[in-house]
Amino acid sequence: MPFRPVDRVAVDACAASFTTRSLKKQAKIAGLHLAISMTDLTTLEGADSPEKVRSLCRKAMSPDEVLLDIPRVAAVCVYPRFVKLARTELKGSGVHVASVATAFPSGHASLDLRLQDVREAVAAGADEIDMVIHRGAFLAGRHLEVQDEIRAVLDACGKAHLKVILETGELASYEQVRLASDLAMEAGAHFIKTSTGKVSPAATMGVTLVMLEAIRDYFLKTGRKVGMKPAGGIKTAKQSLHYLAMVKETLGDDWLSPDLFRFGASSLLNDVLLQLRKQADGHYQAHYDISEA
Repeated sequence: MPFRPVDRVAVDACAASFTTRSLKKQAKIAGLHLAISMTDLTTLEGADSPEKVRSLCRKAMSPDEVLLDIPRVAAVCVYPRFVKLARTELKGSGVHVASVATAFPSGHASLDLRLQDVREAVAAGADEIDMVIHRGAFLAGRHLEVQDEIRAVLDACGKAHLKVILETGELASYEQVRLASDLAMEAGAHFIKTSTGKVSPAATMGVTLVMLEAIRDYFLKTGRKVGMKPAGGIKTAKQSLHYLAMVKETLGDDWLSPDLFRFGASSLLNDVLLQLRKQADGHYQAHYDISEA
């Protein structure tokens, strides 16, 4: 796969330009509603428990007790052992069940064990699988090995959608991020995702822009739409609007949907809800263009 040079200065300047946009009140409200509908609520801690998962599922279905017109989130993401419980709690809600697999977050396990991880999650009811690539192999230049492993995981997913986590904080350059994005899409990924949230830095505007441009170029070449999920480090409502403006201007309106864009940022939801409460006037209209100035 060709190694594409990336102009870091140009990427960072372009990404920064999206942070200077201003929105009218109704456009801001619409954008924040959209951000909620694109959120993957996640609990991936050693102290996870059935009650914590149940609580997360309740919040996913009804994010706010006061603002009754708030949309549900896109998915709840849990470890494989909690997939069956989440499936039961979310039944009939329209909220998807996602599960990390493939020895998350390190990916350090045999391929057989990683594939078994995936099969167990899918059998328990996972709609989506978030896998981690073998960064050691990728950084050592064993790109075909990484691509073959993604294809094997995709096969193990069956009908479940596959999000491929690049762990961009461990990649050395934007060129590596672009190469990993291209590799994952060529292998059949339904989504590409920045990070596990366990490594710093996680999602950044610059890294996300590189990945969005890779998705755009892949779509222009193949006609296949691949989704994008920045994860980790996105904590404020204002940041979510910056990301949505970047998605719209880079990929177009088709990607302004939970089917093609997600936020992996559980703490983001609380700030978005706070801002919506501040904006509340009792008359939300979610059809406004989020880039309206």
